[in-house]
Amino acid sequence: MVETIFVSLSWLCLRVFEEKKRSMKKEASAAVLFLFLCLSWSVAQSHGRQADALGNLYKAKLQGKPGIDNTLYEEIKIIDEALVLPQKGLKEKDMIEKLPGQPHVEFTQYGGYVTVDESAGRALYYYFAEAEHSKHSRPLLLWLNGGPGCSSLAYGAMEELGPFRAHSDGKTLYKNPYAWNKAANVLFLESPAGVGFSYSNRSSDYASGDQKTAADNYLFLVNWLERFPEYKTRDFYIAGESYAGHYVPQLAHTILHHNKMAKKNIINLKGIMIGNAVINDETDQRGMYDYFWTHALVSDEANYGIQKYCNFSPNATTQAKQCTQAATEADLDTDYIDIYNIYAPLCFSSNLTAKPKKTSPMKFDPCSDYYVYAYLNRPDVQNALHANVTKLSHDWEPCSDILTSWNDSPTTIIPLLQEFMDNGLRVWVFSGDTDGRVPVTSTRYSLNKMRLPVNTSWHPWFINQEVGGYSVVYKGDLTFATVRGAGHEVPSYQPVRALALVKHFLNGKPLPTISS
Repeated sequence: MVETIFVSLSWLCLRVFEEKKRSMKKEASAAVLFLFLCLSWSVAQSHGRQADALGNLYKAKLQGKPGIDNTLYEEIKIIDEALVLPQKGLKEKDMIEKLPGQPHVEFTQYGGYVTVDESAGRALYYYFAEAEHSKHSRPLLLWLNGGPGCSSLAYGAMEELGPFRAHSDGKTLYKNPYAWNKAANVLFLESPAGVGFSYSNRSSDYASGDQKTAADNYLFLVNWLERFPEYKTRDFYIAGESYAGHYVPQLAHTILHHNKMAKKNIINLKGIMIGNAVINDETDQRGMYDYFWTHALVSDEANYGIQKYCNFSPNATTQAKQCTQAATEADLDTDYIDIYNIYAPLCFSSNLTAKPKKTSPMKFDPCSDYYVYAYLNRPDVQNALHANVTKLSHDWEPCSDILTSWNDSPTTIIPLLQEFMDNGLRVWVFSGDTDGRVPVTSTRYSLNKMRLPVNTSWHPWFINQEVGGYSVVYKGDLTFATVRGAGHEVPSYQPVRALALVKHFLNGKPLPTISS
């Protein structure tokens, strides 16, 4: 019991510390107070305000703290049909007429709550942007951000692939010309309860984990499809990034399981796509440090200490002193850059501007977190979004401050990727090649663990006569693609290439070569 409480409290303490450190950039020396895994595994989403949830999660896991289940779950509780609640009339109530400060658009948008546990008063918030053109024939795409504990409304919708981005005044929006609703009907979900506007009336629900998140996400989907029945038979895809490398496969696994038990397609799942994704603990960690050294971020001595003395096995519960020292040096060496995009500028001021700064979708503003935070905490915005209807006791945050612990997180999701291939699903894995947190080296090491035969050899892919990245296609319909010049949040930094990527994924077509 004491150990479990310690894990929960230390998780929250680290989140507060990292939020201050990343926003103020003045506390690098404090990093040495944290042990190796706390220092190294900062795989939250990115940008100044985001806290580091995953660092302490991995510390707890690998130190063998009780309450952290590292195994990949096999048994799934079958969702009772009684949990699919009546949805009549709710779609119409969820329609968003217009958001404050929003430019004119040619698509319909919705926002609101879907109850996933009536007795607990647990409800998840969603934002839905229908396709700009041909919505009746376009597929349905669910986007999930990770953390664990970070908001898909904050990052996916407002800073990456959504139809709008926030101006620096925190009051108005401008169009994202490379929004993914040009290719699909895009659904963003704040999950689990306690993230963003999603909530529960039962405080114990804020101790969450992978299994609970997958179950609630599935319940959300089946209820949402009752609310939007025109999408029930539509081709359905799930995409996400970072710790959504867990969320996306586990939700897909749950969908497949229920479809098989029902002997019909309850949800017409066709494929998944995950970017800069947490896939396999051991190779993800090793690949991160290899990336640091090969990109001239750490010294030869630190790299040697990590390579020689660090044990990345999920069975390791302690690290040698030499490993901890080398990892501490690596952390200090990378502290003054944005490790989520090693070549990106930093945000040095959280002050909003009286008038919007000049914007460019091709030049991502590193202070965007502050603009989104200000915008989504406006009462008129929340009213237009049909959000915060219960008047939560806390601000909307891009990453949750009220999740108390994370109870289960498997060390690998590789078996799920193989399951999807065996069941004929399309599987794409992509990697922004300037991300240092879950870098391209980590993803390549993780996929190589699968020992898949190559169908189409490594080659550059092109967009607008330029190399968009590189790709390899494996037998079984698994595609790995890099996105050149993109950080952890690929659509933020390379929106043109990201849109090309998702269009080819949804169409089931190979990425274009120079001759195509």
